[in-house]
Amino acid sequence: MRLIFYDRLPRKDVKFNRRNIFARDGGRCQYCGKKFPSSELSLDHVLPRSQGGKTTWDNVVCCCLACNVRKGGRTPQQSHMKLIVKPHKPRRCPVINVKLSNVRYRSWKQFLDHAYWSVELK
Repeated sequence: MRLIFYDRLPRKDVKFNRRNIFARDGGRCQYCGKKFPSSELSLDHVLPRSQGGKTTWDNVVCCCLACNVRKGGRTPQQSHMKLIVKPHKPRRCPVINVKLSNVRYRSWKQFLDHAYWSVELK
């Protein structure tokens, strides 16, 4: 059995959790740009909670421990630091990253090709 089209695809909201934030930011500190293992990253509020910042997708970024200490309870402008990428809420779950070129997914190719070429564009 194979699925040719979706009548309605249920829309799930992306969960706001550490794993998805680390995946969204690619394991990189959003201030110095270096890549770190998740054990060496922390979460930073761009606008600190002490200054009214909320814990939302648009205000939380990955940050290495050194940059987090340097920034402290200040905004990036106050601490003379710059965000590499402005935080945003992803449209789909950033953790799911299937590399379809991988040998494991070769058997999926015929179905994916069919779905790609026959899907109705709107």
